[in-house]
Amino acid sequence: MGIKKIILCVAACALAAFALAACGSGGSSTGGSTGGTSAEGGGTDGAIGDSGNQGGTLTGAYAAFPDYLDPALSHTGEGWTAMYSTYIPLLTYAHANGAAGGKVIPGLAEAMPKVTDNGKTYALKLLKGLKYSNGEPVRASDFLHSLERVYILNSSGSPFYDDIVGAEKFAKTKKGGISGIETDDKTGTITIHLTRPRGTFENELALPFAAPLPANTPDEDLSADPPPATGPYMITHSKPGSGWEYERNPQWAQVNGKLMPQIPAGHVDKIDIKVQRNPQTAVNEVISGSLDWMANQVPPDRYQEILTKYEGTQFRVEPTVSTYFFWMNTTVAPFDNLKVRQAVNYAINPAALERIYSGRLKGNQQILPPEMPGGEKVDLYPHDLKKAKELIAEADPSDREITVWTETEPPSNDVGAYYQGVLQELGFKVSLKILSPDNYFTVIGNSSTPDLDTGWANWFQDYPHPNDFFQPLLSEESIAATNGTNLSRFADPKLSQKITELGEEPLGPEQEAAYAQLDKEFMEQAPMAPYGSSTASTFVSDEINLENVIYNPTFGQDLTSFEFK
Repeated sequence: MGIKKIILCVAACALAAFALAACGSGGSSTGGSTGGTSAEGGGTDGAIGDSGNQGGTLTGAYAAFPDYLDPALSHTGEGWTAMYSTYIPLLTYAHANGAAGGKVIPGLAEAMPKVTDNGKTYALKLLKGLKYSNGEPVRASDFLHSLERVYILNSSGSPFYDDIVGAEKFAKTKKGGISGIETDDKTGTITIHLTRPRGTFENELALPFAAPLPANTPDEDLSADPPPATGPYMITHSKPGSGWEYERNPQWAQVNGKLMPQIPAGHVDKIDIKVQRNPQTAVNEVISGSLDWMANQVPPDRYQEILTKYEGTQFRVEPTVSTYFFWMNTTVAPFDNLKVRQAVNYAINPAALERIYSGRLKGNQQILPPEMPGGEKVDLYPHDLKKAKELIAEADPSDREITVWTETEPPSNDVGAYYQGVLQELGFKVSLKILSPDNYFTVIGNSSTPDLDTGWANWFQDYPHPNDFFQPLLSEESIAATNGTNLSRFADPKLSQKITELGEEPLGPEQEAAYAQLDKEFMEQAPMAPYGSSTASTFVSDEINLENVIYNPTFGQDLTSFEFK
């Protein structure tokens, strides 16, 4: 995000009936702890979440408003958390902890797709009788209209679907429709034709971008007036920058929940989310009980205190599949010079950054997180400031004025200041721009933003496959004028082709080894400076049953699992 994906997704937030989403830029976060109810697709007699304590209003706080509250546009953990069980795609992810939460299960579709034509044709059938929260029937053709809307809005999620026949043409013309998607509203059938096999396509059909919306949904950002929902909850009010609210979707109890028993119904009746930009205040409000849950991280200077006093009762550390990094714009000086980029990698000290994160980050210098298949150690640039300065001297860049970008949320602000200091030590004149998390990734993903030299970012998994850390972050197709996720604007046709070829193959030991090699080949070109993977956390008031809270590997805390004691 999530950016899924790319953003300090760290687990964001909200929606009572759904599991918070990524991130990442992108964006998305990772998975899970013990406890909670898991939904494995099929084999349940009723809607998950019907048991346990019911009712009440859950209050939560985000450190910033999500990038978007529109499923076609959001690509951050905060946004995906907020919409996981509001907008349900044809396929979705199980509401479960850890690896079980990475399983793709049917959502609005009757079953998993029938795949034919050597992996190039996917056939699905829409559940009969589904309704949006406004009472409109869900139609098969809504899927086509919604995916076309993703392209019309130039969403960062569009590259996931470029292999659909006609998608790339439609991306350019915005006319004539996507010819590779056939729908029949009478039978509910949806047939998708691809130009080539895509081993990750079921995962991508389960992302929020692909969630059907009513055919008359406007082709504009609807964050201030989110569209009708298909999930257990609906967003009833949204004020960008301030907060948003949910109520139960009346169609869930009447229709949709009976058709999708594998998806939790949730426990609370309402959810009120506010933007609380002061993390110290959020921590104090959770302790006092005036706030039920804080979506973002406990600030570094409170982390050990909260861990020691509340772990196991109100606080839990959550593992994530994530990469934190500094991107370098390879299209402009001085980062169009390989030696400069390599120098930066040598100059970054992951151990120093571990201290800034107060133990929440494990330092490494690889693109693929260690928990991801193919995530083997890459150690091309052990910390060596002397070597870094020698490379700068060899490169002798004529442009030594650099702008570093980061966001205000701790510790990203301190990390940006650290990076500024490193570049100054290498002889650059560095200015630091610190933006609100509300629009940070939108701004740095827009190629028209001036002085996009280098900056901080992170990426949490969109789905449990190594392709998710290469295609969005480093492929040529992810370089975009707006909502771009290839922040380094790095283009290497041969490496992009390798991403495409590996993405066509089923994931196995041979492919995992190839992804590990691809990680090394990209890092030899040093388009970014990865420095570690982080944990996330769940911190709730004493009124919430922590044991039952699910932390999904892509969407974070599953708010359908939040219940009052």
